[in-house]
Amino acid sequence: MEFGDVLPFLENKNILVTGATGFLAKIFVEKILRVQPNIQKIYLLLRAADDKSASQRLQNEVTEKDLFRVLKENLGSNFNSFLTQKIVLVVGDISLGEDLGVKEPKLRQEMWSRLDVIVNLAATTNFDERYDVALGTNTLGAKHVVCFAKKCERLQVLVHVSTAYVCGEKAGLIPEAPYTFKDTLNGVSGLDIDEEKLIVQKKLNEFKTEEATDESITEAMKDLGLKRTVDGFTLAYAKGRLKFFFVNAKGVVDVIPADMVVNGMLVAMVAHANQPSQAVYHIGSSKRNPITYSEFRDYNFTYFKRRPWIGRNGEPVKALAFTNSAFGKNSHSKYADLKRKVNFMMRLMKLYKPYPFFGGIFDDQNTGKLQMAAQKNSEEEAHLFYFDPQAIDWEDYFLNAHFPGVVKNIRK
Repeated sequence: MEFGDVLPFLENKNILVTGATGFLAKIFVEKILRVQPNIQKIYLLLRAADDKSASQRLQNEVTEKDLFRVLKENLGSNFNSFLTQKIVLVVGDISLGEDLGVKEPKLRQEMWSRLDVIVNLAATTNFDERYDVALGTNTLGAKHVVCFAKKCERLQVLVHVSTAYVCGEKAGLIPEAPYTFKDTLNGVSGLDIDEEKLIVQKKLNEFKTEEATDESITEAMKDLGLKRTVDGFTLAYAKGRLKFFFVNAKGVVDVIPADMVVNGMLVAMVAHANQPSQAVYHIGSSKRNPITYSEFRDYNFTYFKRRPWIGRNGEPVKALAFTNSAFGKNSHSKYADLKRKVNFMMRLMKLYKPYPFFGGIFDDQNTGKLQMAAQKNSEEEAHLFYFDPQAIDWEDYFLNAHFPGVVKNIRK
């Protein structure tokens, strides 16, 4: 595998990024703007009522975040004008059809005639999502992006990103291979998307007939999602809400820093530009630098023992916080509090059920070849777009980067 450098490729390119306010999308956009200011345009698709609302969302949820601090410092007073010059806001929603919900014909035509790259990062990764929402975005939305891409006259590459756990509840070495039409996560063949849509619509019609409340509809659709297939663990543990959780202590949890994912995306984008091929890359750690649930638990304990979560009363959250706070309350209050905590635990257990005992290891042969090829390029690029998980010291990463970042983000 041979391909050119990333920075020259990005120069004068027009890129569409869906899911623009999402976690990975923000990092992807910031990286490009910071390392290649000669990018032509980045079209950001995001859901909003109108252009004004979209602009407000971009500012509040993307460019005003600490993530853009370095770019702000580099550009100084030119920061806002630079963004105006490089970013085109596109109001839309990939779940709304093959035009991605873009209502302006002129803007649609502009993208079809100018786009060089499409990066689909629009997805709901909420384990507790309504099934109709998840189906509309993660399944039909991905299909709509492909249809939109087919109309782009000069498109060089389409990059679709999803969690590696789309593989389902498998064990052993999981290959970097595409799924074929009608494959399912539970191994049962014959998945029919149209039938799934009918199931969703039938359920919604039943709720309408029953005059169900919005709250009950939402909960029922979440349960339907669980039947048909942010860091919750860390946050719940830090706040004292999660005292224990059943896992295979020796089991491997595949985690990877987001900047490495973005670097891998950019390198893969260049490697496959104008190549009539399809490739799957697992950008993960479970094969070459695995971390077990036991180690993850120990890092949690070590960090929050040193830096306990400070509760609303200004006091550290302790293991017996619930017991201590229960004294003096009437029995009804204690019962309600306990019930809420039990419900929270049961919900977590249902949501994360496939993962604590997950027995799969994500093969990364394709990713390894991509890394090796990228290392042959310039020394600057090899450093700038590095994504080898073997370089990660997990103890240092969790104690000095991940946990502090989670706490800082939640407190904001």
